Amino acid sequence: MTDPSLDVTRAAYNDVATLYAELFRDSVDGRPLDRALVTAFAELVRAADAGPVADLGCGPGGVTARLAGLGVTAFGVDASPAMIELARQAYPHLRFDEGSMLALDIADDTLGGVLAWYSIIHTPPEELPVIFAEFARVLAPGGHLLLGFFTTDGDSPHPAEPFDHKVSLAYRLSIDHVADLARKAGLVEIARLRREPGENERFQHGRLLARRPTEP
Repeated sequence: MTDPSLDVTRAAYNDVATLYAELFRDSVDGRPLDRALVTAFAELVRAADAGPVADLGCGPGGVTARLAGLGVTAFGVDASPAMIELARQAYPHLRFDEGSMLALDIADDTLGGVLAWYSIIHTPPEELPVIFAEFARVLAPGGHLLLGFFTTDGDSPHPAEPFDHKVSLAYRLSIDHVADLARKAGLVEIARLRREPGENERFQHGRLLARRPTEP
C-alpha cells in the first residue's frame, strides 16, 4: 500500500537508522515501568499460548530480542529497510521483515501477541482505524496487544495533537482515544497507564494493554 506519510516517515528513519540504533537499541532498557509492562505482556502471551509475537515498528530490534529472551517466539516488522538491516545484523538468530502496519503480510488469526511500541505515533490520526483493524485481524483469539505512545495531557480535549518529533511529524494521542480505537476494532481493554516524563523527556507517555476475545 502506497501512503505519502508512510513514505516520508520511512525515508526519515532510513536517514537516521545508525544513530537511532546507537541511542535506542532497546527502548525499554533503563525504564523500570516500561520493562515491567513488556515482561507482563510476554507472560500473558506465554500463558495464552496462541501464537508468536510481532514487534511492529521494531526499529533496530532490541525489544524484539528482549521478547525472545522472555521466552516467546518473536519477530520484528518495520517500514524502514535500513532499520531491518541493522536488526538482522545485530540479531541474526531472529526474523525481521520489511512491512507496513497499514497492510501486514501476516495471515489472519495467527499471532499470540502484537507489540506496537511508539509505532503508531507517526500515523495520521485518520488512518489509525485501519491499523487497529490490522491488529485485530492478525491476532488469534486470546492474543494480546500492547501499545506504547506519547499521550496528551489529561485535560486535553483533543484525541490527537501533532508535535515536532526529531525524526518525523508525530502525534500525541489521548489514552481514551486509543482505547476507543481498540474497542471499535473488537479488542477488550485489560489495563492502561499514564507515565510522567522522565529525564530528558518532553511529554507524558501512554500504555494500553488489550486482548482479542476468545468468543465472538
